[in-house]
Amino acid sequence: MLAILKDRNVALATTVAALGYFVDIFDLLLFALVRVKSLKDILGSKIVAAQHDLASRARFESPEALQQAQDQLADRMLRDAGVMLDNILQMTGLVLGGIAWGVLADRLGRLQMLFGSILVYSVANILNAFVADVPADGGLAFLHQVGLGTAYNQYAVLRFLAGFGLAGELGAGITLVSELVSKEHRGFATTLVATVGILGAVFAYFVTEWVAEWRNAFLIGGLLGLALLFLRVGVVESGMFDRVKQSHAPGRGALWMLVWPAARARRYLALILCAVPIWYCVGVLVKYSDVIGSSLGMAPVDKPKPGLAIMWCYVGLALGDLASGLLSQVLRSRRKALLAFHVLTAAAIGAYFMVGPSDPRLFYACCGALGFASGYWAVFVTTTAEQFGTNLRATATTSAPNFVRWSAAGSALLWHWFEGLFGGAVAADQPGDPSAPWRGAALVGALLVPVAIVAAMALKESFGSSLDWTERADGSRQDGPDGDARARA
Repeated sequence: MLAILKDRNVALATTVAALGYFVDIFDLLLFALVRVKSLKDILGSKIVAAQHDLASRARFESPEALQQAQDQLADRMLRDAGVMLDNILQMTGLVLGGIAWGVLADRLGRLQMLFGSILVYSVANILNAFVADVPADGGLAFLHQVGLGTAYNQYAVLRFLAGFGLAGELGAGITLVSELVSKEHRGFATTLVATVGILGAVFAYFVTEWVAEWRNAFLIGGLLGLALLFLRVGVVESGMFDRVKQSHAPGRGALWMLVWPAARARRYLALILCAVPIWYCVGVLVKYSDVIGSSLGMAPVDKPKPGLAIMWCYVGLALGDLASGLLSQVLRSRRKALLAFHVLTAAAIGAYFMVGPSDPRLFYACCGALGFASGYWAVFVTTTAEQFGTNLRATATTSAPNFVRWSAAGSALLWHWFEGLFGGAVAADQPGDPSAPWRGAALVGALLVPVAIVAAMALKESFGSSLDWTERADGSRQDGPDGDARARA
């Protein structure tokens, strides 16, 4: 680890990448942390109207039964709106941004794309602090004509734009650090970036608890992003990229090369699938722990707070990233580390459903265990950088993590579908089997973890490999002057 700090350029790039990922995670998790508070503010009148309508349409045995039904209705409305804004819109922005920023990073450079992505998500978060319903007869009435007259619709567009901007931070930073650090110390550097970055979620939790107004949290996130732009000064571009650019190597940022030939497409798909459980744990089990906790039979007074669940999950993720990264260095194997943490993830998911509901403190402990077990993000992004040549590395390393994040939308949709199969409510204002949410969520996990294990087993070992090579269109590789003769990908 000390060897990383001796080289000024490497130390600066690693530090800035770590702080950049810190702000990335801070901004990425902001909505999840203020989801309930902000949506109650924006959708409060609609929730009250729906609760009154429920009371007028159905008969209940007691006032307590009516109150329980109204509370469940509010939870489902807040959940459904949250899934749309976060799991679908923000994550779709992430995947589209991941493709765009990755291609541009391989064509124009890693540093230029970092500047662009930071600017986009910072401005989006600052604007997010000012969403409001617009009077139909005021000076901004034209916003109604383009569908932006309501605070909710403005929120939706800005969540998409923030996701688009956030997509460029991690991949470009990891690619830059991976190409600057020696192959012997690469795993340590990327582990440091991921571990420090994950703590951004813990910081975000305390910020949202400290500031009374949720809008101020978005302002802080946007300003932190703009402050990052000044830290980028002095960071050098990757020498490997400069050589590839000057040699006019073909295929730089050629998106089609990720899906052709078939062997390279399978490699890319396997990388994505092996990390999908991470965002199932975070994007479903933890972010919507209030809904699942109620479904598991936890009393209203013990119902988990999503913000607190996220905080403990990310404490676990930070420790897990550190542990998985160090394990991959000790074992000298990325694949073995991935498989070990997949087994831990399966065990943590089981504990979440079977042990957690018995006590609120145990439930939060299980959220922390989920974070630790799924904390193999550092190994995943490092492996992605090692699996592709310099002309495609940023495209792959930026897009693959964001496809994984996007999988949170697929996990949420599967959850909704399975919930319906188990007798859950098909609409927010309709009754259903109260146990359906947790049963549906558990079934999603039972499908995703085995798929991830198979995907990890399909990857070739990349520990200690040189990154000085480029991808040919036919799927073979061209080694650079510092490349090695490892088996062809």
